[in-house]
Amino acid sequence: MGDSQNLLDHYVHSYDEGSRLEATIRGRLEAARLRELLHRYLPSAPCRVADIGGGPGAHALWMKGQGHAVELIDPVAHHVEQARRAGVAAIVGDARNLPWDTQEFDVALLAGPLYHLTDSRERRVALAEAVRVTRPGGLVAVVALGRHANLLGAAIAGQLIERRPIVEDIQREGWSRRNDRWPAATYYHTVDGLRDELTGVGLQMVNVHGVGGPGGWLAVAVDRYKLDDGDGMFDAALLGARIGDDHCPDLIHASANLLAVGVVPEVSAL
Repeated sequence: MGDSQNLLDHYVHSYDEGSRLEATIRGRLEAARLRELLHRYLPSAPCRVADIGGGPGAHALWMKGQGHAVELIDPVAHHVEQARRAGVAAIVGDARNLPWDTQEFDVALLAGPLYHLTDSRERRVALAEAVRVTRPGGLVAVVALGRHANLLGAAIAGQLIERRPIVEDIQREGWSRRNDRWPAATYYHTVDGLRDELTGVGLQMVNVHGVGGPGGWLAVAVDRYKLDDGDGMFDAALLGARIGDDHCPDLIHASANLLAVGVVPEVSAL
């Protein structure tokens, strides 16, 4: 996906995706929020879920625990091995060329592919593939990185001056070849751009949520400055994320992570 070798090197040699959602307040918040948001949308169990770009299987394991049948695909063989060891059905593959039959799943979750494809045409292919393998009336859920994440994160860390060229690249273009924190081929969506990409492949009733919102930035500050006090800061961050998403729609634009959910149209609507 994107600069594929750069991406693989990052996840194999530089970054432990397997522990990311457990090791920090920010990771714990992301996991909790994604799961409570997905819980609103997932059909009653059991349903069939395609976890596309599912990494080591953290979300797949949670969905399995909810009674759903999950199949995972990821381009990183190390992630697939980790997912299999955890008991998830997993294969190596690419979001732009899924191996599954048309209308095979009730839900497709893409919690990674769209932010590792900087070319809008490739993102469209990945979304169209997710729609293809999902039944009419089923759901496609997409996690994206928010356009303003680098600006706010660098400001909180006191690093905005030195990171200004990267931040300005991302604010202007959605990605930066100079990005040294993620693989260079990492794309950051605007809320409107994300919604347009989902509706552009025919998805209907698209909702976009701020996963962390103001609570996410509290979590970043807690991790950065070692302010963790047990569950108190986590609970405050979770409350801030919920209020920001449910009651302050303008704050969704400031969320570091976005979740968009759309419905595959019924055949008669195509």
